[in-house]
Amino acid sequence: MGMEFGWWDRDDEGVKWQISARFHGGTVVFSRKHGHHTSWEDFAPTEEQWDRLLSEAERRLPRRLMSQKQFEQLKAQRPQ
Repeated sequence: MGMEFGWWDRDDEGVKWQISARFHGGTVVFSRKHGHHTSWEDFAPTEEQWDRLLSEAERRLPRRLMSQKQFEQLKAQRPQ
C-alpha cells in the first residue's frame, strides 16, 4: 500500500513550495510545486526534508496509520 506525505516549505530565496513525498514499493519520491497552476517536479531532498518526512511518519505510528515495518522500510531509504 502506498502512502503520501505533504507539507509546505520555503527555500533559501524565500519561495514557498508544496512538498509531496510518496512512499510505495520500498521507494520514496519527493516532488514539489510552487503555484496552483504549476506542474509537480521531482527533486533530491535535503537533510531537513528527510527529517521532516521521518517525523511526519513517526506521528502516524501511534494512530496505526503506518506499521512499524513500513516505518523501518522508510528509514532504510534515507541516504547515509
